[in-house]
Amino acid sequence: MKLYPSIFNDVIGPVMRGPSSSHCAAALRIGRICRNLMNDNIDDVYIEFDPNGSLATTHSGQGSDMGLFGGLLGWNADDERLKDYELYIKEAGIHIKIDIHPIGATHPNTYKITLKNHKESHQVIGISTGGGMIEIIEIDGASVSMMGDFYTTLLYTNTPEEIEKVITDLNLGDATIHKGLSSYILVNSDSTAQKKLIHKCQEINSINDIKVIAPVLPIKSRKEVTVPFITVEELLKYNENKNLNLWELAVEYESIRGNISPIEVFEKMGEIVDVMQNSINLGLKGTNYKDRILGSQSVSFKKNMDKKTLVPGDVLNNAILYTSSMMEVKSSMGVIVAAPTAGSCGAIPGTLIGTATTLDLPRKQIIEAMLAAGLIGVFITAHATFSAEVGGCMGECGSASGMAAAGVVVLKNGTLNQSLAAASMALQSSLGLICDTVADRVEAPCLNRNVMAASTAISSANMALSDYDQVIPLDEVIETMKKVGDAIPHTLRCTGLGGLAITKTAKEIEARLNQNKSNTNTVSFKNC
Repeated sequence: MKLYPSIFNDVIGPVMRGPSSSHCAAALRIGRICRNLMNDNIDDVYIEFDPNGSLATTHSGQGSDMGLFGGLLGWNADDERLKDYELYIKEAGIHIKIDIHPIGATHPNTYKITLKNHKESHQVIGISTGGGMIEIIEIDGASVSMMGDFYTTLLYTNTPEEIEKVITDLNLGDATIHKGLSSYILVNSDSTAQKKLIHKCQEINSINDIKVIAPVLPIKSRKEVTVPFITVEELLKYNENKNLNLWELAVEYESIRGNISPIEVFEKMGEIVDVMQNSINLGLKGTNYKDRILGSQSVSFKKNMDKKTLVPGDVLNNAILYTSSMMEVKSSMGVIVAAPTAGSCGAIPGTLIGTATTLDLPRKQIIEAMLAAGLIGVFITAHATFSAEVGGCMGECGSASGMAAAGVVVLKNGTLNQSLAAASMALQSSLGLICDTVADRVEAPCLNRNVMAASTAISSANMALSDYDQVIPLDEVIETMKKVGDAIPHTLRCTGLGGLAITKTAKEIEARLNQNKSNTNTVSFKNC
């Protein structure tokens, strides 16, 4: 069962490289868990994708292969070696085979992975749920539910009931028995309890093997996680007689959710804002990368801004400039922050940092605005989705627009109700937005839609600051997002099978890029 979202796990983050968080970062996290399961010793990997899912058509172009193989090598999501993953996999001597055939997957981003070395074999089924988040749903034929936010220990034994009682009596974590191809006890705990558990289990002869799986998320979970609210209605009730701003409520939420101090929450978001600012600055200098559709266009935009040849509008134009810059860094394998996804990584920082720069606002206010945006994202991911494979681009750029709109209101010292109204109006404007990336490069029409998200956010914020009527409250809009996403056809949800992705020009671009890539590949993988 999914625990309450964390701003830093589920919404603003991870810090990463690659075109897509749901493909690159999520796949890397799945790969890291697979590596732990094999005690860092992998010889052969057999990967299966369902033809009816998104990964069958996008695993190469959107970076699932890159992320997964990087995880199998033990890398982090921002590792500079990721762009050369094929070379490093070959050097590591890991043999990869990819098959596309029916596997009965019910989620479009399903990875079925069989791992072998000379001593053992294990099978993992994992899904990417959006924005870099994952769930491991099966290990060795037994159903599990692992999000990567606990210190997880697998105790393989022929007498699981007996061992479970020992673990429960010691109160070293949540222990559950799983019976599939082999029997094991899965224990979720904190790091201290895990060390005690392993020490104790090494004395028990009936335990055949112990697997230690490290968490892959920055904010860890614990038993009985609680939050002060999980809907806007609950937030408003919680805030009665408190008169807190949206960003202050975000700090309270994350502090209680993650069991960390309010100062830690603020400082952690400050670190993320600094990464975003550095990425924007890098993009403004110009970027280069062969395997992409669009070149460095933000440099030209800035020149025209400086020459005053553009339609006036300093806030909007700075937002466009910064959004473009961030997207160009992403497409050139630079370091970015998935906010809430890599495909929509430009809109929130572009809007908030661009607006703050134009208005000459301090870093502190940008952090506050980013926290406010993060809390809106908590409501979206809890009740809808960030995944384009599930809800179309409405889940990515649409969500980013609503989050950024609330943040702009905070930058202008608006009220809590104005922030919520701005988010509602922006999200209403993106309902039904499809995902049809050209040539799987997450550049076109992704850049345009990030800019659209930024523009809509600024407009919605100004309407809310003028007390425009949102008409439909935010909770109901998010509920509607879920229903609309479910109704979007499969071909228009990040599969490359519809929309702009199948136009004549898109197919010509795809053929050219694939040809260029095949000419430079250092190693090939069997893909049936």
